Amino acid sequence: MRKTSSRESLGALTLGAMGVVYGDIGTSPLYTMKEVFSPATGIPLDATHLIGAVSVIFWGLMAIVTLKYVLLILRADNRGEGGIMALTALAAKAAGSTPQKRVILLLLGVFGAALFYGDSVITPAISVLSAVEGLEVVTPALKPYVLPICAAVLAGLFAVQRFGTGLVGKLFGPIIVLWFGVLTVTGLVEIAQQPAILAALNPLNGLAFLSAQGAHMFVAVGAIVLAFTGAEALYADMGHFGKRPIQWAWGGLVLPALAINYMGQGALLMRDPSALANPFYRLFPEAWLIPAVVLATFATVIASQAVISGAYSMTKQAVQLGLLPRMAVHYTSAKEAGQIYMPEVNWLLLAAVLLAVVGFGSSSAMAAAYGIAVTVTMLITTLLTFFVIRSGWKYPLPVAIAATAVFLALDLLLVVSCSIKFFQGGWFPLVLGLALFIIMATWRRGRELLIESIRQDDPELMPFITGLSADTVHRVSRTAVYAVANPGTVPQALMHNLKHNQVLHERNVILTVVFHDVPWIPFEERVEVQPLVPGFWRVQVNYGFKNTPDIPNALELCKAKGLPINLFETSYFLSREIIVPTKGTGMAHWREALFALMSRNSGSVAGFFRLPNNCVVELGTRVQI
Repeated sequence: MRKTSSRESLGALTLGAMGVVYGDIGTSPLYTMKEVFSPATGIPLDATHLIGAVSVIFWGLMAIVTLKYVLLILRADNRGEGGIMALTALAAKAAGSTPQKRVILLLLGVFGAALFYGDSVITPAISVLSAVEGLEVVTPALKPYVLPICAAVLAGLFAVQRFGTGLVGKLFGPIIVLWFGVLTVTGLVEIAQQPAILAALNPLNGLAFLSAQGAHMFVAVGAIVLAFTGAEALYADMGHFGKRPIQWAWGGLVLPALAINYMGQGALLMRDPSALANPFYRLFPEAWLIPAVVLATFATVIASQAVISGAYSMTKQAVQLGLLPRMAVHYTSAKEAGQIYMPEVNWLLLAAVLLAVVGFGSSSAMAAAYGIAVTVTMLITTLLTFFVIRSGWKYPLPVAIAATAVFLALDLLLVVSCSIKFFQGGWFPLVLGLALFIIMATWRRGRELLIESIRQDDPELMPFITGLSADTVHRVSRTAVYAVANPGTVPQALMHNLKHNQVLHERNVILTVVFHDVPWIPFEERVEVQPLVPGFWRVQVNYGFKNTPDIPNALELCKAKGLPINLFETSYFLSREIIVPTKGTGMAHWREALFALMSRNSGSVAGFFRLPNNCVVELGTRVQI
């Protein structure tokens, strides 16, 4: 029974992985071949070049996706979690006590995370637009309706996010399995009519294709890279499905389906060069075009959903790692903590996606913007993996170099090839990523300056409360919890309480919440309790960057540490800092002003930490940085 249950579980996870993990890379056949042989690339549309290009795509999938991600990088799990943030934490930890190296690795990871948002904008835009463009193949008369329909589909997709993805998620796997099945069947039909395309399985044809291009090779690779976008999702979603289901799904269905479909499109173009207008939809008989457009639209919506959900998760992790201000987080499932909805992120993403759709106007124009952000993220992933292999896994330097050098060379080739398209739209995701990087760096540095200022201006905690314990301050019943960023100084709310109300609670908890650079903190390590003087305790609550903060639940754990707290008799005192930018040391004045703006508009502390609204007292404090 146990083995059967294990097999069923693996099967369910594998099915789920197909729906969520492979939606992005699985919809790349919609536009890749059309872009590789578009007039802009200047690659001749003949049998030799078709076989060569398909060979590069096939062996690129083998090297970049299979060898790099499926076999190597999926091993670099951070307590079962994957993704650029988890890998950054792992690499920084592996760097040990070398501060300079640690800072460089953290900056690399943060920049990679910022670029992810560029991908979160481009993926829904190009995927849905390329699917809806199939209507032009049905009849050119529908061309004026492509952009409005695409915008309506995207608006609907973002509008339903607040209801959660649990119910829709159950349909993802079967629809994507059907999608890959259709890719396989349509590809096989064309291969059967033009079996010469099978020569693409010979890697020498791919190498001959690249060498024959000369310097033009970078233009060709800049288009071929579209076949590999979405590879990063294999690692990012490892925590949701585990390593084995992702590997099984890739080897068992996804890789064969993609390889067969790309060969099928190559075979079709060898037989009928006029099909270049839209080689994917020309694989279908005319009677199947409408169902094909509908299925492709479903598949691209699923691919977009995975990236949108990833943006929510990435933002939540960035907030908890101190890289972004607090934002409202709505939990859409009572069972799955990972199913969240963030309104601010959702509507900002929708605005950026619609801007991209209208600004670029077609999937071909948008293809130039797609690739740079993804390939730079791939490059950063390889660099971080080197440090994990060398410093974390303790492999000898030659082994670490051998394991990553080939992938590093491939990533550099992809980055350089995509950089050629910078002025054709490639600037868009890079500028977006750079802006987010500046925001993240400004918020993190601003918080450091804020804590330094508080530490300088506020009195030390221990001498202050030691003097209070011997004083005759009037005490009232109940427990007061003072949430502070710096546990070594007196909370502003405590001083206000004494100054204006001239009272002190019988039980006072100086509370600090610390987010660690690991995904999860177990319950037994969640709280640390330290008695200070009679009536005062210091409590530190520890969370990983994927834990859901819940202070009342955490305070209940204090009982096992010798501090029972009655939550019905507890008041929470919070300090909201009003930032006053000043010229001088610290950050540039414009960055201080940006930090002050973000601080004013950051989400509620009470909401973020799930504090009961009727038990919270919030006080404002002006702080100069």
